[in-house]
Amino acid sequence: MVKRKHAALIVALVVLSLIFVTPTFGAKKFFAIATGGTGGTYYPLGGALAQALSTKIPDLIVTAQSGNASTANLNLIAQHQIESAFVQNNTAYQAYTGTDQFEGRAVKNVRGIASLYPEVIQILTLKTSKITSVADLAGRRVIPGDRGSGTAVDAENICKSAGITFDDFGSLDWLSFAGIAQRMKDGQADAGFITAGIPTSSVMELVSQTDISIVDIDDALIKKITDTWPFYAKVTIPVGIYRGIDQPVDTVAVMAQWVTDEAVPEDIIYELTKALWESGKHVLRKKGTEADEAPSAAAIMAQVHAKGKDVTLETALDGMAIPLHPGAARYYKEKGLIK
Repeated sequence: MVKRKHAALIVALVVLSLIFVTPTFGAKKFFAIATGGTGGTYYPLGGALAQALSTKIPDLIVTAQSGNASTANLNLIAQHQIESAFVQNNTAYQAYTGTDQFEGRAVKNVRGIASLYPEVIQILTLKTSKITSVADLAGRRVIPGDRGSGTAVDAENICKSAGITFDDFGSLDWLSFAGIAQRMKDGQADAGFITAGIPTSSVMELVSQTDISIVDIDDALIKKITDTWPFYAKVTIPVGIYRGIDQPVDTVAVMAQWVTDEAVPEDIIYELTKALWESGKHVLRKKGTEADEAPSAAAIMAQVHAKGKDVTLETALDGMAIPLHPGAARYYKEKGLIK
């Protein structure tokens, strides 16, 4: 009899747990952000963004996942395998229009949420290599980024403008930012391309142990690059960003963007966009309740990385060459940024 009562009690507890726990679990929605390698800027900023959004929107669990950067992330969007991603604006444009590496396989479901910050193309070289121009990369050991990354596309475009191709390199390898830094520290590569917000953690680590230079791109080549690909813009890496770089360096940049799958519901993207830019209480989807007071996700990003300070509402639509997601568009219309 005692055993029967004990068994009945266990059954009752299981039933109660299903009644009270399952609806709570079911109410949670999950939303992922594909970022980049651990040595770049996407990874720390994506982690900070995910944590901030999860705090501000209690019925949504946002996670950041390390990824292989722009092209690979856009392929995940195309296959509906991820809800959102950090990508370069040039690669997003190529994906949406089905041009360059996306020819014949356009990613028509990609939509914009926000432009975040400029990503600077840094052509790193060992000082001992005596490489002073893009053309000097011919015959040298070069790493143009990770295979399938936006950085590799940038490297190809810049080399093409300078009259060389990857076939002209003495050797070619595909590695992440951290891999580039390690190969250069070991003296196994003469140069590497890194497209990221500055300062970039992998470059900071590299210059702490190795003497490097950053190739200065002359005005004539910059004009050729920007005339051919209008999503690039001239920027200058100032003195003091990295140890040993004692002269300003002219180069080009693209915009880092947060994009999503058009299949994600409008109300979710609206809440995420609002939480990105606004502090204070936010009305949730459930029963009109309010979240606790919290800073904007952009403010949190500014606290964790120097490039987070460049994430502003004023530049949220800069370089946005793909359609906005309806949820993001609704928010920007409310703010008077678009009609």
